Amino acid sequence: MVTNETHFKGWTKPGPIPPGPAAGMTVEPHETLDAISGHFRLFQLRDGHRFSTDDILTAWYGTTWCPAARTALDLGSGLGTVGVICAWRLPGAKFVTIEAQSESVVLAKKSVCYNGIEDRYEIREGDFRAPEILQAGEKFDLITGSPPYFPQGAGIESEHPQKLACRFELRGTIADYCVTAAKHLAPGGFFACVFPHEPAQLARVEAAAKNSGLIIVRKRPVVFRDGDPPLIALFGMMRAEDLPEWFRGQTWTEPDLNIRTRDGKIHPEYSAVKLAIGFPP
Repeated sequence: MVTNETHFKGWTKPGPIPPGPAAGMTVEPHETLDAISGHFRLFQLRDGHRFSTDDILTAWYGTTWCPAARTALDLGSGLGTVGVICAWRLPGAKFVTIEAQSESVVLAKKSVCYNGIEDRYEIREGDFRAPEILQAGEKFDLITGSPPYFPQGAGIESEHPQKLACRFELRGTIADYCVTAAKHLAPGGFFACVFPHEPAQLARVEAAAKNSGLIIVRKRPVVFRDGDPPLIALFGMMRAEDLPEWFRGQTWTEPDLNIRTRDGKIHPEYSAVKLAIGFPP
C-alpha cells in the first residue's frame, strides 16, 4: 500500500499537500487517486466507473451560473466527481450528496477525507427518491445531477454495477431528478444537469422540467469533435414560481461548447473550462 505522498498520482511538490497523505491515507491496489480540481483528488476503482467529461461539465456549469451558492445538493453522486469539483469551486458552501451504491459511497467518503472537507460535506447513502433521505424543509441554492441516460434494455449493459447504474436508469429517470430538484431548490435556486441532445432525449428533459414546475432557463449543447453534431447538452433550470411570468417558457440556447478540435486535440474552449475548475488542461 502507498503511504508516501510523493507517490500519489497527480500531486507534485511544491503544491499544497492535501490532508490525506499527511494522515497516511493509502491507495489500495484496486484504486487510483487522480487529480480533479486544484489540489483536490478523487479515489476511483481501476476497473470501475471513472469520472467523465459529462461530470466535469455538470459541475462547471452549475457553479458558473450559481457562483454564490451557500448550500448545494448533488443527486446520484456516484463516486463524488461533481460534488468534489463543486466543493473546490465553492469553498464557502456546505454540501449534501446522495448515492445508493455502497461501493461508490466508500470511495466518495475517502475522497472527502483526503481533501479535508468533512466539515462541510455530508454524504448520504440511499435512493434520493426515498422520503427519508431528504427532509421536506431542506432547501439548496444549487442542485446538480448527471442522471443515467437510458432505460434498462436500451443498450449493452455492463456487468459492473457502478458502470451499469451510471448509464442505465436503475434508480430514477430525468423526471425523478427534476421532481426532487423542484422540491428542494431554495427560492431563486439553480438546478444544473446533463442529458443527451438528440430529439427524443431532449423531449424527455423538456417534459420532465415542465411536469415538475421547472423552467429550462438556459441550455448549452456540447460537441465532442468540432464540426460534429452535439451529443449531449447542459441544462440550467429554475422553479417557475421564482421567475416573472413574462420570462417563463423562454430558454436561452448558448453557443455549442467544443471539447476537441477536428484533428482530435483538446479544444481551447474546453481547456479554459478545465482551468476554471482547477483541472490540469
